[in-house]
Amino acid sequence: MTEMTIANSATDNERWASLIERNPDRVAPFFTGVRTTGIYCRPTCTARRPLRQNVVFFESAAEAERAGFRPCKRCQPQLAAPRDRGRDAVIAACRLLDATTETISLDQLAGAVGVSSSHLLRLFKREMGMTPKHYADARRMRQVQNELPGGSSVTRVLYDAGYGSSSRFYDGATRRLGMTPATYQNGAPGETIQYAVERSSLGWLLVAATNRGVCAIELGDDRDALATRLLERFPRATLSADDAEFAAWVRQVSTLVEAPTSALHLPLDVRGTAFQHRVWTALQEIPAGQTESYGSVARRIGHPGAARGVAQACASNPVAVAIPCHRVIGQDGRPRGYRWGIERKLSLLERERDTPAA
Repeated sequence: MTEMTIANSATDNERWASLIERNPDRVAPFFTGVRTTGIYCRPTCTARRPLRQNVVFFESAAEAERAGFRPCKRCQPQLAAPRDRGRDAVIAACRLLDATTETISLDQLAGAVGVSSSHLLRLFKREMGMTPKHYADARRMRQVQNELPGGSSVTRVLYDAGYGSSSRFYDGATRRLGMTPATYQNGAPGETIQYAVERSSLGWLLVAATNRGVCAIELGDDRDALATRLLERFPRATLSADDAEFAAWVRQVSTLVEAPTSALHLPLDVRGTAFQHRVWTALQEIPAGQTESYGSVARRIGHPGAARGVAQACASNPVAVAIPCHRVIGQDGRPRGYRWGIERKLSLLERERDTPAA
C-alpha cells in the first residue's frame, strides 16, 4: 500500500474534528483511510471510529484507491453520496421548472426526477431554502420583469409567464416590482430615478435610486453599457442626478468601493423573495474583513442545507458592496463567482483585510 499523507496539518485537524462531530459540511469534501485495515470511508460512516494516528485523509475516492485502500462495504464511498444524489434530483427539478411556464404539481415533479413527493419537498427546502412552488413563482416574476418593458400588454406577459389568472399575478406584484405592473410596463412614467456613473478603481460605478432609496449599485468595464441597462429598464422614467441628497449617496458608495470597511448609512430600495431578503440581511451582518461560506450563511438563516439557494441570492444582489455578497466564499475557503467579476471580488476582500474598520 502506498503511504499517503496530507501536508496541511491545519486542514487535517479540521477534517478530524469534522469526523468526530460527523459534520462533513464544516470543511471541503474528504474521505478517511485507516492504515490498519486498508479501508477508506466517508466521514459520516457509522463504523467504529479509528484511532487518530491510524487515519489518513484523501480528497477523493479515486485518490484513496490509488493509494491502495479499498472501499468500505458499509458506507460505499466509491458511489455517489446520498446527499449528492439528492442535489442531483433538485438540480433536475429546477431545470424542469425553468424549462416550462406550465404549472407542474409536486407529484408530477417528483415523478419526473424519480423520488417521492415528500422526499423532493425536503430536498428542495434543504438545497434551495424554498419550496418548488416558491421557486416557480420567483421564476415567473423574473420573466415578467424581463418582458414587461418590451411593450407587450400586461395580460399577455403574465399569461406567457405561466400565471393562470390575473389575480394570481397582481397579488403582491406591486410589492415585488416596486410600482404597479402598468407603471413598470410603461417604463415607469412619473417615476423619478436618479443615477450617476463615474470612475472608480474597480472600473465604472453606477449608482441609481428611487425616492425610497438606492436601488442599484453596479460595477463594469463599459460606462455606456451600465447606463443603457438602466435606461432600457425604465425608458420613460424621469432620470436626474442633480439632487444634492443623491449626490451625497453617490459619494458614500464611491467611498465604500475604495474602502469597503467604511460605514454605510444609506436607505436601500431592493426587492426580492422572502428568502433572498433573509440572505441579504445575513450578508450585511458579516463584519468587514471576514468571510463566511455559503453553507454558513444558510445555517445562520435557518436553512442549513440551502447553500445553493444562498449562492443564487448572492448572484441576484442588486447593490454591490452595500449588500456585501463578496464576503461569501466556497466551503474550501476559495472565492467563487461574483456578479461583477471574480477579480473585483478578490480586490474588495484584499482591501478589507488591509484597511482598518472605520
